[in-house]
Amino acid sequence: MSRAAAGETAGAQVPVPAGPPPARSAHPGESGEVAAARQAGGDRLRFIGAATRRIARGIDLDEIVLGLCRATVPTFADAILVYLRDPLPVGDERPTGPVVLRLRRTDRIPEEPDTNGGRLPMLPAQPDLGPAMGGSAAELAEVQPGGPLAEVLRGVRPLFGEAQAARTALPELLGPDPRLPGGHRVILAPLRGRRRVIGAAVFLRRPDRPAFEPDDLLVAAQLATHTALGVDKAVLYGREAYIADALQRTMLPDSLPQPTGVRLASRYLPAAETARVGGDWYDAIPLPGSRVALVVGDVMGHSMTSAAIMGQLRTTAQTLAGLDLPPQEVLHHLDEQAQRLGTDRMATCMYAVYDPVAHRITIANAGHPPPVMLHRGGRAEVLRVPSGAPIGVGGVDFEAVELDAPAGATLVLYTDGLVESRIRDVWTGIEQLRERLAETARLTGPNPPPLEPMCDEVLDMLGPGDRDDDIALLAARFDGIAPSDVAYWYLDPKAQTAGQARRLARRALARWGLDELTDQLELLVSEVVTNAVRYAERPITLRLLRTDVLRCEVGDDVPQLPRLRQARPSDEGGRGLYLVNRMARRWGATRLSMGKVVWFELSMPPGVQRR
Repeated sequence: MSRAAAGETAGAQVPVPAGPPPARSAHPGESGEVAAARQAGGDRLRFIGAATRRIARGIDLDEIVLGLCRATVPTFADAILVYLRDPLPVGDERPTGPVVLRLRRTDRIPEEPDTNGGRLPMLPAQPDLGPAMGGSAAELAEVQPGGPLAEVLRGVRPLFGEAQAARTALPELLGPDPRLPGGHRVILAPLRGRRRVIGAAVFLRRPDRPAFEPDDLLVAAQLATHTALGVDKAVLYGREAYIADALQRTMLPDSLPQPTGVRLASRYLPAAETARVGGDWYDAIPLPGSRVALVVGDVMGHSMTSAAIMGQLRTTAQTLAGLDLPPQEVLHHLDEQAQRLGTDRMATCMYAVYDPVAHRITIANAGHPPPVMLHRGGRAEVLRVPSGAPIGVGGVDFEAVELDAPAGATLVLYTDGLVESRIRDVWTGIEQLRERLAETARLTGPNPPPLEPMCDEVLDMLGPGDRDDDIALLAARFDGIAPSDVAYWYLDPKAQTAGQARRLARRALARWGLDELTDQLELLVSEVVTNAVRYAERPITLRLLRTDVLRCEVGDDVPQLPRLRQARPSDEGGRGLYLVNRMARRWGATRLSMGKVVWFELSMPPGVQRR
């Protein structure tokens, strides 16, 4: 322990120094012994005040236990051992199984001071107290029901090591052969929290130092009580932080999808270790036609309520995206949902839909900071998107704009925690973000910067203490799908359409050099188109996409989604989707505002280069 650390409580030495009694008493007529006792009592009170303040400063478990050790060594004791239950009970939960105490930390005055004259604390992984302080201590101690240690812990009050109960309990705690100093130089103090005993502390003094006095048991009791309550507080705080963090992480996507024609990367940072829950979120939702919806939002506040509202809005956005509504309609329905949740439920949101075939992106904004587009040549541009009103205001219209999304460009969506802080306004932060993206692009020359390092570079623009809000970041690199890799047809819903679809698909595969997939594709196209023709009233669509897989999409005007079922031997039909499910790499169906799309994918033949 350094001199500075010891100095905090050094003025409250518990042992009464030897010497003549004070010549003059503050209370006339008071004897020297009474004055000395009064002085010692005052010293103890000052020590307890300083020690409890140091213990109370800790937030997590290690800080609290360290505060106890540093406050007591060397002022109150020459060595200390702190045992805590393993595992520690949380709140009102009732632990099952045997009570096990684990040595959490030790501290002592070393045999010799270091070169600077300070005193070195002993690490928890080194419980050897030296011959003068009892040798080694056990790392684990199982409390036997009805045993001596259990009785001492149940009694709660600290005991001298010479007491009969402590003499039988200490070997159970410290090991079978604890070599402890004689006399009143050991105190065993149970640590009791709000509900139950959670551990024990052992205070030791060397033989060359005055022994503990009876009043020192009261000091040990105060230290043990404050430490135990602090440990309870730290365990509850740790559990709440874990729950909050788990809630936040659960409401964010575990992983981003890998849609065709676009690459994605994301980051999320909580506001601080003490405010891990916020309302920021991001999402990427695959849509029919190989499109993808990109969403970033920010619910007002940093609380469990904000996180819960964020989860509801994110789920609503996913449901609305599944209906393939235009971006402005999605924001309109989110606004209605926020009003249903409460009058003060406010959020901002950016919703964009990227079409890799058309190389276009449609964006609608609800009071969110504008996105930044990093072009292939290295130019970074803040997109001009109507800001709109935040979600939850009600009674406002949202406007969508359609912009070019050239191959090689990168769209960066973010929340205001990235660009706004106490020391800069939002527009200054947006300009710094634009400059950072342009600077990052210059480092890679004509090629776009890799997505993951680029996200790290963006977050590096935040200086120490420059962040007081959580941050969500979503970056999308547009690769697009070349027109030569797309085949698209409108087909009339009539009996001959299935044969026509097979011929068109066969010609497209021959043009792409994928003849090996002809038989599979013809069979599955025939089944899906036949089902569409049976109920459709308007022309159906057939589209083939060649990327790293071969994707087939069939659209019609019937909103009912097909359902996979096991056909009975006597059924005439019902086996089409069963064949699709068995032969396709993946398949699915998505309801649209004016019908549905049924799609399936086939793996490329071996040796065909991925596109």
